Amino acid sequence: MKTMRCILLLMLSLLLGFSSDAQNKTKRYLYVAAPGIRDYLGYGGHGILVFDINNKHRFVKRIKTQGFHPNGKPSNVKGIAVSIPLNSIYISTLESLQRIDLSSEKVIWEIPFAGGCDRMSISPDGRTMYLPSLEKDFWNVVNCETGAIIQTLKGFKRAHNTLYGLSGKYVYLADIGNPWLYQVDAQNHTLVQKIGPFRNFVRPFTVNGKENMGLVTVDSLLGFEVGDLKTGKKLASIVVEGWNKGPVRRHGNPSHGIAYSPDEKEIWLCDGFNMRLHVFQGKAPYQQLTSIPLKDMPGWISFSLDGKYAYPSSGEVIDPMTRKVLYHLEDEQHNYVSSEKLVEIEFQGTKAIRASDQFGNGKAH
Repeated sequence: MKTMRCILLLMLSLLLGFSSDAQNKTKRYLYVAAPGIRDYLGYGGHGILVFDINNKHRFVKRIKTQGFHPNGKPSNVKGIAVSIPLNSIYISTLESLQRIDLSSEKVIWEIPFAGGCDRMSISPDGRTMYLPSLEKDFWNVVNCETGAIIQTLKGFKRAHNTLYGLSGKYVYLADIGNPWLYQVDAQNHTLVQKIGPFRNFVRPFTVNGKENMGLVTVDSLLGFEVGDLKTGKKLASIVVEGWNKGPVRRHGNPSHGIAYSPDEKEIWLCDGFNMRLHVFQGKAPYQQLTSIPLKDMPGWISFSLDGKYAYPSSGEVIDPMTRKVLYHLEDEQHNYVSSEKLVEIEFQGTKAIRASDQFGNGKAH
């Protein structure tokens, strides 16, 4: 009897141990907001589509969201960001900002903003958001918990892309009506300097982990330019070799989307007309390494947290080492999914513990 009791206790402890391990195991998911290419529902419908990164990026579920035009049609998703302390994911649309709890998957609030919304960014501590108006002359600084406006920064032409640096000290703003990248002090919300001028109006951009280097795409350039974030000077202009510019269906400029690999060894650049990603060496002289064909025009590019997957907005999942397309994101009906607004979130249980940024910003320190 005593022996049997010991065996039962041992079995119970093993079962509890396995259960505990299962609960503590880190799970990795790709959260893809749709409609993430204009308001086209043919690229994934409406909502947040969740994919299991550890299981060949297979579709897991669709989370219901809000964000509608006045006529009831789903509105364009403009940005996506995560607050780890608040366990929340945020979706901006043309008209409003919504906060969604990652455990319950319920919308906590949706707030319309005068002047509309564009691609926002959240501070590393998860408490403050810089929310651009929809190509108006201002950015709103927003409390992530309540959605209340803390301050408004004016003096721009067409507010657009926004990125907090990893340090949390600075926020970088791209006004698509100006040839400058703006650096703002994130503590007192004041302009520190303008980087540039670049050869044309600034479109998608990224910064490295040390925040001493910025990469920008600009109107009319199939390529990218490099700015020194310490001196404010433009350092280089890199043109894609071997490929011609041509008309694009969206965004209007040849290269809309640029990313550092997380280790900053490479730079990945979108080419809409040729439906390619061009890969460059991550430091001067920025040698052009290769080009990767895609099934559709890319308008954005980002990476998984560990750098093992590259995510162009056309919906492929690419191995950066082999340059091979591993998977294509598919919804519950096996239709291809494409979006310019996606993030990776790591969970323990139902609690988010880490998340990527929608931008392909460098992570090397």
